[in-house]
Amino acid sequence: MKTLKTLFTVAVLVVTVSFANAQSDKTERTIGIKTEKIKVSGTCGMDKRRIETAAYSVDGVKSAVWNEYTQILVLKYSVFKKDAGDKAQRSIASAGNDTEKYKAEDAVYNKLPDCCHYRTMKM
Repeated sequence: MKTLKTLFTVAVLVVTVSFANAQSDKTERTIGIKTEKIKVSGTCGMDKRRIETAAYSVDGVKSAVWNEYTQILVLKYSVFKKDAGDKAQRSIASAGNDTEKYKAEDAVYNKLPDCCHYRTMKM
């Protein structure tokens, strides 16, 4: 009888720990997180690093992943920082890459490495 109680106690403990670990997985947490897809111009891996770094510099941004082929930034930020999406776009534009809402200043854009120039030349 004593071994049965011990076995039951261990089983309950294992199940409790498993549920506790599943609840604490922060990578899958979506409550309080807003996801936004933003078109951001760029051409290369250097742009990717610049765009994601600029987005992460904004308070409230939890995740920023830019795809150079689709030119879409998937931005996740706290719902308590309602202006984080707009601030991220401003930060990206100030770093030299155009977004849906903001265009980078020509002086900043021209200082980017040649491989990062995505604007077409007008003739």
